[in-house]
Amino acid sequence: MQFITLANTIFEQSISDYHQINDVDAEISNSYPVKSIEYFLYLKNWIDTVQWHLEDIIRDPLIDPVSALEIKRRIDRSNQERTDLVELIDSYFYEKYQSVVYAGDASFNTESPAWAIDRLSILALKIYHMQQETQRGDASEEHLNNCRKKLAVLLEQQQDLSLAINQLLADIESGKKYMKVYRQMKMYNDPDLNPILYGKN
Repeated sequence: MQFITLANTIFEQSISDYHQINDVDAEISNSYPVKSIEYFLYLKNWIDTVQWHLEDIIRDPLIDPVSALEIKRRIDRSNQERTDLVELIDSYFYEKYQSVVYAGDASFNTESPAWAIDRLSILALKIYHMQQETQRGDASEEHLNNCRKKLAVLLEQQQDLSLAINQLLADIESGKKYMKVYRQMKMYNDPDLNPILYGKN
């Protein structure tokens, strides 16, 4: 099985598992071996799925401001977890291809494999929720048709992105592309780098 086929399958499983419970506070049930790449892919998408629903909740115009602030801070923590996992998945690829001898004309890609996989995880969520919109019994036919068209575009994007990631991994494996792990260096969560935070100390 190609890596991206595996990733897409795991993302679909994670999304389906979440929606069996449909609760942002639900406990994750990750059945893959701890610290395996499958485990990290499932965890990555689970975090994305929970955050998707937190983003929905916080947009409720009647939400209590105190609750909204709590959710906003939870989303901030979630974003940091997502970033950490992306870097971890890139580290997996870096170690996997560490012995590759690069060609003299090898080049860099505009994004690393894991950041492309991050987009693929979000795309799986868009597809799931757009599919749900095409099945709404309370929506107009115009709404349903618009959502069907959008779903078709999303499915095409998923196919194209999956192919592009497979090609990138093949290029790295063959030495046509360099593999590096880029750290995001997020500053707003770091008490040593955010002036609002270190100014309070």
